[in-house]
Amino acid sequence: MSLLLRSPSSAPSNHVLAAREAMATRFEIVLPGRDKVSLRAAADEALDEISRWEDRLSFYRNTSEIARINTLAATQPVRISAEVFGLIEQSINLSKISRGAFDITVAPLMECWGFTQGSGAWPDPGQWREARNRVGFENIELDGPAQTIRFRKKGMRIDLGSIGKGFAIDCAARLLRDLGIANALIHGGTSTVCGIGGPSEGRDWNIAVELPATNRRKARLVGVIPLRDGALSVSGVWGKAFRSRGGVYGHVMDPRSGKPVQSATLAAASLPSATETDALSTALLVTGSKGFRTLTQARPNLRSIVVEKSRSGSRSQAVYLPDSLKPSPPR
Repeated sequence: MSLLLRSPSSAPSNHVLAAREAMATRFEIVLPGRDKVSLRAAADEALDEISRWEDRLSFYRNTSEIARINTLAATQPVRISAEVFGLIEQSINLSKISRGAFDITVAPLMECWGFTQGSGAWPDPGQWREARNRVGFENIELDGPAQTIRFRKKGMRIDLGSIGKGFAIDCAARLLRDLGIANALIHGGTSTVCGIGGPSEGRDWNIAVELPATNRRKARLVGVIPLRDGALSVSGVWGKAFRSRGGVYGHVMDPRSGKPVQSATLAAASLPSATETDALSTALLVTGSKGFRTLTQARPNLRSIVVEKSRSGSRSQAVYLPDSLKPSPPR
């Protein structure tokens, strides 16, 4: 999992909680209200929608649209569904506004560094150069009228893992709204969360962002972000990681350098769209807080928390963007 949010593990008596495993994580939906039969049916429909998108977007399933693209697009244009075409087009736009910090073509580097099937390992220099040459969103060729995708380089592959979860949550939220649901919380693996309305009249969904505990420190609260008809994603470098040459290398890759992220340990991004927060939290983890200004040129309403290492690497500090997100000191 690529983030940590403090989320409800159980629902109060006047809420319905539904959950399902999908996209290698646990999705939960919380629906406030007393008509539990109708709310349960709505939650199940929303979870079905998430499962449907897992089938279509999975990097690992041979029957998915992404697998078909990765098999054929280096040799011929591949016609794809309008929804997947739109998501890839949106991914390219997010790559442009993040100046390449987010890039769905990073799959060859992830495989080269051993993160696709394992916890990572230092790559062979020649294989690394070859993998790096295959990465670059500018080498995706989209034909709108024909609704096709083609890769300009052999060996390219796309992986929507850093945007697909948010997209599936947005689709589930849209379905709930179409069913007349006015208040809901949807989260995927506690890494991306979408709040519709609030838990009760006049209240927002308050989402706590934490640094997870390690063998050297306890879990630490870094901020609480209120959500109402908005989304929050958190990306972090814990989980898959390995030690080598005096450093720890996590599974989040900087597509520009071809190496794992080193400066930031956590990045949270909040916007109305879970699709965008999923991608841009990854971009902020790559760039650190210095990338915030670039992103706000395109998304002025972006809210973010970035936890960065000190120059010595011995400690970390949180940067709040804007500063109003900084937690108030205890009274």
